[in-house]
Amino acid sequence: MTRILIVEDDPDVATALRVLLTRAGYEVVAAADGREGLRRLFADGPDLMLLDIGLPGLDGWQVLERTRDMTDLPVLLLTARGAESDRVRGLRAGADDYLPKPFGNDELLARVEALLRRAAPARWAGAAHDDALRLVPERRAALWHGEEVRLSDIEYRLLQLLVRNRGRVVTTDQLLDQVWDDPQGIGRDRVKFAVLRLRRKLQQAAGEGEGDPIEAVRGMGYRYRGETGG
Repeated sequence: MTRILIVEDDPDVATALRVLLTRAGYEVVAAADGREGLRRLFADGPDLMLLDIGLPGLDGWQVLERTRDMTDLPVLLLTARGAESDRVRGLRAGADDYLPKPFGNDELLARVEALLRRAAPARWAGAAHDDALRLVPERRAALWHGEEVRLSDIEYRLLQLLVRNRGRVVTTDQLLDQVWDDPQGIGRDRVKFAVLRLRRKLQQAAGEGEGDPIEAVRGMGYRYRGETGG
């Protein structure tokens, strides 16, 4: 049965959505805030997520960002904000569709059906990228040679971007653009020091006998080369 995750803090809206989708034949799981939504996302592996933007604590924008760290499953944003700038922001951040409140039941079901019809089976991050490294997106961490390395949000995004481009140089400008939420005014030295902290954490976790998996390419940027041996 197709599973849908609802992340919505308004209990009346959440209940109405659960009833509507259950009657339409879907299995429904729900979360009332962003952190619970991320936990349910990872634990339940839904086929689609309905995500409210105005969540307490960890808001919908942050949930969307972290969701895209883990999976490419369809995300339909639900929000009282109807401004074009918010719609554009949501789509650029990785949402698949956008539905302002209030909305009709028939329109919601039609959009859900369309997203599910177009979507391929969701891919999930976290599998081993090589024998030495495994990303742990739900904890913003990595397992390096079996040792857990706790990372800041910036360090996690740096490592993830480098791993996705394994063997290819990622330039400093690309790191600035894709890792920092607001790259304006962030100097290139900030990238260098963030990468140094990340490399130090990996080396400390693995111990003296293991090589550095991240290579600095002078004048260009950085490259993830994976396990290198001593």
